[in-house]
Amino acid sequence: MPRLAVSPSSKPNCSLIGLICIFLTLSATHTHARIAVTIPEQVSLLASMNTQQLSISWLGGEATTFDLIILRTEFNETVFYGTVSVTVNQESGRHEWNWTSAEPLECTSLSVRIRSRDGQMTSDWSDTQILQGSDVPSNKDTQIYPQDRIVPVGSNTTFCCIVAEREVFGSIQYRSTVMSATRLSRRTYAATVVNQGPSRASGTNVLCFTDRSSSLSGAVVFVGYPPQLSDFVCETHDLTSTVCQWNNGRDTSLYGKRRTRYLVNNRDCTNNSLLQQQTECSVPQWEGNWTLVAVNSLGQYSLTDSAELSHRVCPVAPVELSSVVHAWNATVQWQWKYSSYSSLALVCQVEFTAGGYKTKRTFTGVGLRSAVLSDLHPVEDYSVQVRCGAQQNFWKWGTWSKPISFKTKTDVPDAPDVWMWRNRDGTGQVIWKPLTQRQSHGQITGYSVTFWNPEENRQHTVILSQYTIAVPFNLTQMAYLSGDNKVIASVTAKNADGMSPPASVSLRLPDVELPAASRAVYTDEGFPLSWQSNANATCSFVVEWHETSCTYDCPVDWIKVPAGNTNVSIESANFQPGVRYSFSLYSCPSDSPELLQRWQGYTEELVPSGSVRLSSSQQGSDILLTWRSMPMVDSRGFLLGYNVYISNGSQLTLLANLSDLETSYTVKGFSMGSYKFTVKAYTSAGEETGTTVIIAMESYSDWLILEILTSLGILSLLLVIATFICYKKRKWVKKAFYPDIPEPKLPSDWSSAQGPLDVKPSPHSMVHIVEKPEWDSSKEMLVVIPEEDEDDDGQGIGDEPVDTDEPTSLRYYNQVVDERPIRPRFPDSSTSSASSLDSAHTDVTYTGIQTSGSSLVFQLDPQGSSEGHQPQAAHSVSCRGGGYQPQMQPRAPSDDMGLASAEPLLEAQAACSGGYKPQSSWHFDSPMEAEERGSLAPSLGSPTSIASTQFLLPDGEEHGEEKRQSSSAATWFTNLLSSTKP
Repeated sequence: MPRLAVSPSSKPNCSLIGLICIFLTLSATHTHARIAVTIPEQVSLLASMNTQQLSISWLGGEATTFDLIILRTEFNETVFYGTVSVTVNQESGRHEWNWTSAEPLECTSLSVRIRSRDGQMTSDWSDTQILQGSDVPSNKDTQIYPQDRIVPVGSNTTFCCIVAEREVFGSIQYRSTVMSATRLSRRTYAATVVNQGPSRASGTNVLCFTDRSSSLSGAVVFVGYPPQLSDFVCETHDLTSTVCQWNNGRDTSLYGKRRTRYLVNNRDCTNNSLLQQQTECSVPQWEGNWTLVAVNSLGQYSLTDSAELSHRVCPVAPVELSSVVHAWNATVQWQWKYSSYSSLALVCQVEFTAGGYKTKRTFTGVGLRSAVLSDLHPVEDYSVQVRCGAQQNFWKWGTWSKPISFKTKTDVPDAPDVWMWRNRDGTGQVIWKPLTQRQSHGQITGYSVTFWNPEENRQHTVILSQYTIAVPFNLTQMAYLSGDNKVIASVTAKNADGMSPPASVSLRLPDVELPAASRAVYTDEGFPLSWQSNANATCSFVVEWHETSCTYDCPVDWIKVPAGNTNVSIESANFQPGVRYSFSLYSCPSDSPELLQRWQGYTEELVPSGSVRLSSSQQGSDILLTWRSMPMVDSRGFLLGYNVYISNGSQLTLLANLSDLETSYTVKGFSMGSYKFTVKAYTSAGEETGTTVIIAMESYSDWLILEILTSLGILSLLLVIATFICYKKRKWVKKAFYPDIPEPKLPSDWSSAQGPLDVKPSPHSMVHIVEKPEWDSSKEMLVVIPEEDEDDDGQGIGDEPVDTDEPTSLRYYNQVVDERPIRPRFPDSSTSSASSLDSAHTDVTYTGIQTSGSSLVFQLDPQGSSEGHQPQAAHSVSCRGGGYQPQMQPRAPSDDMGLASAEPLLEAQAACSGGYKPQSSWHFDSPMEAEERGSLAPSLGSPTSIASTQFLLPDGEEHGEEKRQSSSAATWFTNLLSSTKP
């Protein structure tokens, strides 16, 4: 079917046609691009060496984007490469672009090329344009750039050095600092200085060195600030012209021809000084509005001001000052430079200086030309100067005048500042402070002190020299002081113009008891003292102070406090560290000083300078350390306590801290050995060096023996003293304790013939005389013999019992007793009785009181048998008392006296004699005798009267042992007292 047939060559023909269309399209596009992107032409370079700016211009057709490349010509190093957008300058029809170089343009030659860009399409590069540098071969000398450049502070500057031909580069120095250099071309080297500081008035030097020492090249750079003014103001001095002033602020560091220029209302006010900064500009007339412009190489600054003339009047300094001087005042006069001031209301300030102190006083008036200065001080040097201002619409003070000096005249002195010092004994000193030059009002020629006693209305005056500041007194010699009595001391000073007013102080005896002293703490402002206020107090106060260690005629200082004040701060140049000062507050110092309060304190406490006086003693196993309190002068601070140490070799170990200021300490429990102790006193500043004591512990028995001997010595001393007193008072003691027994007095007539006196004694007062066979004068004692009861006929009843209710008979014997046991005596032995009466020594002895109802029967001495004696039957003898018989004196013992067992008793007349015999103490000489006497001991008792059965001394079994123990002492004491008999 023909409709469905396809030509075999149809597909290849279509492909060929497509390729041809594509080729034609690409060819058209390429032709359009080559027509739109043109090559820049007529490239030109214009260099500004001062700003290091390169201006490039060219013809670039319709293109607005260009690629620029800047190269260092010699080394072909790229300095800049970039794409920039540049529009066509409508006036010149050229494209223009500026580039600033980091290095000076003189350093080396630069090559510039440009090409146009349209998106990704660029034109060919333009022809190379070269900016010739100073390193071309024609410039053979060494050069450095930039020259005399002015740059702001903080900028960075690159310097380049072009080395001369055939020379080798050395270094670049900025302010003698070697910089790191970079090579730019064959002969050029560059170095950059960053953050430059202000230069001097002559600038900053930059030097280039080569290998040749003679070759040196350099440049100067000036680093500064642009102007920055402030405080621009205009005023008038003469009420016509204008003077404008301003503050330059910071220094621009630019001087000479580079200095700042000033213009006021377009008038050049720059002065001719090349180095001095200008701050003022004068205009011949008042304009009311002003504009200040300041300009230098780095920039400019402007300020404006406006004002009325009457509001800106600043008078000039007064001239031709003079003075008229008196003692207490002076008149200062001056003149004005401008006559226009005569109608101007002025306010003037006068400043006068005296003794380093300045005082200003103000005066007003129209055309003011003088001022009176009052309340000056006599004989004082003054320096005076004056300045003025407009009283109405006051603007500011004018300039001070030149000062003038004058000296005031003399006058009578001021009253001295008087006080007193009182000692505890009523003496003291009246003290006054030397008058200062301001107080003396002239040369002091002397002082006068008057003591006045108001009670006695007497006074005494003392004239003293001008160098005297104290006079002693003695209150006990001036008046009888008691109660409110007082003496008033008045002090006056004298100079060439007369006497000063008197200054008085009341003198009284010092207080008996001083108030307790409080502690004062020193501060930077001195000793702050305060006290309670009293609403009724109208008197002033005096605070005195002195060194506490001084107690007599002390150098005292004081200050007077006005009434109503309750505190004061005391400071003195004489205060020394480590010295304690006492402060006392007195009220009403001139009338009747009364001590109100006391303080003590240190300006600074120091470590004690002295040491305690230490001693030690052993007390058994303990050691007692004692020391004396440190003197106040050595303490140099308030003592806080003592530290007690024990030394262990070179190390001190603290034993105790005695903060209560005790001056003794007991260290307990030590054995024998040597020990070392140190005691240190301390203040708030620290410890002193301390005192060391060494003690050797001894055996405790030695101390025990010493204590016993000491006790015995004390007891012996007491006994000696008691004996001595008793001996001195022996008559009184004998009379009080051992009175004489009176002899019996009978009313009958004793003048009859001698014979036995028949006195019937009491039934219970029978006396027996017993003879002792052997007599020893050293042994005298009381013995007891058997006693038989009596019947109605007077015969003995033997051993028959008797009524025990009848009191035992007391038998009184004149007997000398030996130490041997008592043996039975036989009454039928007359020889023994006679021998006993004739030869025995008579002594006073007592018999005991028989407590049993039976008679005493003496047994034979058992020792008698052993001695060759035969036992004898026991006998008892009873007697009735008869007349008085005197005591019988003993005779010397005979050789023929034998044992008592073979001897008869005394004869009945002597034995039964009822006469009075003196009493005497008796006791057993030994316990053996007590045993031998057996039951006889209970019959011994107290002595009784002849006619009474009552005991003269108490007796009892409980006292028997005590009597026997004290018999020797009683005998000795009796003999002592008996020596008092006449």
